[in-house]
Amino acid sequence: MRRLRSTFLALAGTAAMFALTAAPAQAAPGDVSTSCASVLTPAGYVDVSWGYSSSCGTQSFSPNIKQIKQLTGLPVGTVVSACASTYQPAGWVQTSSYYTSSCVYSSTPSFSNNAWQLKRVS
Repeated sequence: MRRLRSTFLALAGTAAMFALTAAPAQAAPGDVSTSCASVLTPAGYVDVSWGYSSSCGTQSFSPNIKQIKQLTGLPVGTVVSACASTYQPAGWVQTSSYYTSSCVYSSTPSFSNNAWQLKRVS
């Protein structure tokens, strides 16, 4: 019984890990999804916040999970806030930069600007 429980927990943990690391399949413009930090942010998306989750398999409390937002398909003139941990997609320009605690993506603390206000121009 104990071995069965351990196997079940291991499989459940693996399933949760795949759920977090899978890239969004058919995201609508503006949709936000969550992935482990080890997964590259797909083209057309930006990071919007960072955090910690034990489901992404690290022993430290460094940021290891991120929320990403789909920008492809948003209308010209749309303004969004994004973490500076990814580049802005083509057709978007940075209108300002600032510091926010939700965009701390490194275990080394810093109060430097780590977020952008982006505007869709084309």
